[in-house]
Amino acid sequence: MEFLLPKVNDSGQTEKFDVNDNAVIIIGANGSGKSKLGAWIENQNLDITYRIGAQRSLTFGKYIPQKSYEQATALLMFGSDNTTVPNHDNRWGWDGEQFGYTTSMLNDYENVISALVALKRNQQEKYIEDCKTKERLNQQYKKVPEMVTDTLKRIWKLVFPHRDIDITDGKVVARLTKDGAVNEYRGKNMSDGERVALYLIAQSLCIPKDKIIIIDEPEIHLHRSIMNRLWEAIEKERKDCLFIYITHDTQFAASHKQAKKIWVKSYDGTNWNYEFVNESILPEQLLFDILGNRKPVIFVEGTADSYDTKLYSEIYDSYYIVPCGSCSAVIAQTKAMKSNPQLHHLRCFGIIDKDYRCDYEIESYKTDDIYTLKVAEVENLFLVEQVLNSVNSIMGFQDNEKVVNVKKHVTKERFEKEINRQICESVVAELKYKLTTATVSKSSEEEAKIALQNLKQTLSYEELKQQHEEKFNAALQVEDYEKILGVFNSKSLSTSTGKFFDLNNKGYCDFIIRQLSTDKRELIINAIVPYLPSEITR
Repeated sequence: MEFLLPKVNDSGQTEKFDVNDNAVIIIGANGSGKSKLGAWIENQNLDITYRIGAQRSLTFGKYIPQKSYEQATALLMFGSDNTTVPNHDNRWGWDGEQFGYTTSMLNDYENVISALVALKRNQQEKYIEDCKTKERLNQQYKKVPEMVTDTLKRIWKLVFPHRDIDITDGKVVARLTKDGAVNEYRGKNMSDGERVALYLIAQSLCIPKDKIIIIDEPEIHLHRSIMNRLWEAIEKERKDCLFIYITHDTQFAASHKQAKKIWVKSYDGTNWNYEFVNESILPEQLLFDILGNRKPVIFVEGTADSYDTKLYSEIYDSYYIVPCGSCSAVIAQTKAMKSNPQLHHLRCFGIIDKDYRCDYEIESYKTDDIYTLKVAEVENLFLVEQVLNSVNSIMGFQDNEKVVNVKKHVTKERFEKEINRQICESVVAELKYKLTTATVSKSSEEEAKIALQNLKQTLSYEELKQQHEEKFNAALQVEDYEKILGVFNSKSLSTSTGKFFDLNNKGYCDFIIRQLSTDKRELIINAIVPYLPSEITR
């Protein structure tokens, strides 16, 4: 089905677009002009376009007003039963302003239910007339078809499996079955989610064929667990219609895999700036989130609740922090964003733990703006000497004895005892990296053999072991605390430190995180910043 859009930065001109799927998503940040664009689309062809506004009343009376099919359909479509000059002004209470009705409260619930009942009655009457005609001609007539209210109940059951709805005798009744007991209640007493679901299903089923249905904020009052089921069922039922959704819900937009996506960047009161969202290596919801935040991006390891995200969100508060889970995901998503032409206006970086990475590996990532910490892992940031001194000061201790004890614990009681295992893991990590980045020629068998032989000559476990032993032992011998934290990988290290400051061991890191919400914020941040990539400015 075709629909019109204003030309980018020239709303006086229009462009026609055709879609294969029966859904289009218009997405953008709050205030970007999405709703006004929906109203513009509506006004281009009032005869075939029907818009459901974001502001909609969910109240209706005890009984359903009974109207003729013609009257009910006119009220539904135009807000008036005067169809001499049909327009949408009455429906929106238009006050003469071009887009004044984008914020109007749509108070048409009773018209919607009346139209549903009138459509059912019209279907029944047509079926009965058809049966009478067939009887007169002595012909066999069809079985009773599914009426519009039957379709509504079928969709309802998909959305609310444990609830039934019935629309008979001029009223709406809902039933909840639980543990064999049936609780019956009036439609006007349904929850907001139930009432909006009934409203939207009824609207979509009553609209005449081959229309463009615009839904502003389809997620309002709907729990995420039912939202997608509802719209999938409605779209499937009305394949003759084109659904245009206006939303800022990135998850809802991403769930419509086949739909054409339009990102609205801005609206200056006259013209829109928008673009179609193309396929991307990035997950689509993440792509929408990045576009919506309009900030430079830092991809980090961990989850939304991990220390990586908590720390970096506070320190880099002018960036959009995206937790990716693993370091490989950080690398992949940073590269994917940098290669996406739609995101070239936004800078992006990746921050990964140093782990056991060799200098060559660390330098190789910098070409893609992926940087490592100056400590082995993020948990070690809580143990750097500047942070220890800050905690010592916050706790009110008068000397640095406790800081000295922590450093001794890390150096002598932990690192010295675990140094052989640390060296082994560091050697293995470098071997793996060199193997995964080695180039073996595919031109000929002979060249492949030569390349493999050369690779073997450069991979000497004993030589690598000696190099790593020298590096680790050098740090230990002079008790270089900063270098030790730069090579020592042990996530349990930070959870064995709190006791030295009379804090709970497991709560030590959380104690420091909490300081970021107090007047000690800058003290903690300034203590950590020297160990973060200098290439990423705050």
